[in-house]
Amino acid sequence: MSEQTWKVYLSGEVHTDWREVIKNGTEKAGLPVEFLAPVTNHDASDNCGVDILGGESSSFWKDHKGASVNAIRTRTLIEKADIVVVRFGEKYK
Repeated sequence: MSEQTWKVYLSGEVHTDWREVIKNGTEKAGLPVEFLAPVTNHDASDNCGVDILGGESSSFWKDHKGASVNAIRTRTLIEKADIVVVRFGEKYK
């Protein structure tokens, strides 16, 4: 019988290394986990819409495109996840 690999989506604040702490702990424990997460590089996340769909002259539409592409990616990964972990930073508790 093969061991199931759990897909865990790590959502939430991007200003600390909490994702790495969890990843390192599960690796040390030998747990069968595959991690999924949002794009945590701000520039890459903000620019994904215009990088994929083309430029915009208005920052509003640039942000809208980026948010839309990120929402599709996030929704898809959450649907694939067995477990979703959300961490809110101190500022947003």
